[in-house]
Amino acid sequence: MIDSNEIIGLIAAALTTSAYVPQAYKTWKTKSAGNISLTMYLVMLSGVILWLIYGIHLNSLAMILANIVTIILTVLIIIFKLKYK
Repeated sequence: MIDSNEIIGLIAAALTTSAYVPQAYKTWKTKSAGNISLTMYLVMLSGVILWLIYGIHLNSLAMILANIVTIILTVLIIIFKLKYK
């Protein structure tokens, strides 16, 4: 059974991770990434990878799932940035 702290973590993870979806969708839809900061997303990707490693060490389902999804969305945005300059 998942404890209440992990439930709070899962809700927080869903909210913060879903924040990347509109940017990824808009960039894909408009094929425009001129206003996106590549540096910001590269730094963010580095931090999220470290959060994933930390979550794995803690065996935190919320941290692991959120950071995997965030890595995927961040990589997509970086790819769009490079493709749709």
